[in-house]
Amino acid sequence: MATVSLDSLDLAALLCSRVCHDVISPVGAIVNGLEVMEEEGGDEEMKTFALDLIRKSARQASARLQFARIAFGAAGSAGAAIDLGDAEAVAKGFFTDDRTQLTWTARRMLLPKNRVKLLLNLVVIAAQGIPRGGTIDVAVGGDEAASTFVIKAQGRNARIPTHAPALVRGEAEDGTVDAHAIQTYYTGLVARAAQMSIDFAIDGETLTITSAPA
Repeated sequence: MATVSLDSLDLAALLCSRVCHDVISPVGAIVNGLEVMEEEGGDEEMKTFALDLIRKSARQASARLQFARIAFGAAGSAGAAIDLGDAEAVAKGFFTDDRTQLTWTARRMLLPKNRVKLLLNLVVIAAQGIPRGGTIDVAVGGDEAASTFVIKAQGRNARIPTHAPALVRGEAEDGTVDAHAIQTYYTGLVARAAQMSIDFAIDGETLTITSAPA
């Protein structure tokens, strides 16, 4: 493994690519639905189907952008705190299909921005560990001064996402990352900024990701 060398411009570009990847599918579905609505002579059943597709896809695109605003974006001024209730709302909105169910156990409190960003990014990594879907349970312990995160993902063929432990340490086989791996690498950057550790464990079909003050 080699330490990843990535300048700020490349980091920004790769994160933008990741966000675009997350929203391009629902936005494309909206465009397709509008094209069906604009067709002359189309039957009412197809137009009704297209309108339902537009509504669903618009909600999905909005939810993913709201998630990205906190998980990847500034979401407030430097040093700002974020309400865990808001984090819960965007995390649940991120999973819009029936394949993955998210539960959230945390008292409502304000946490430093980087810790909340870390928590949301760990949820994304947990989802990657259950590619066939399942359940994700998020538990936040501690208080505003020192908090701990325990995320359990259960599902068929659960696994530790490929290269995730190395990427969060800032390492890769060839010392580079692409748009597919950038989110996991970014999670490590946020963890170090928040002075939090990240540990992975797999037991049968349960992936556990734990984060605590380093």
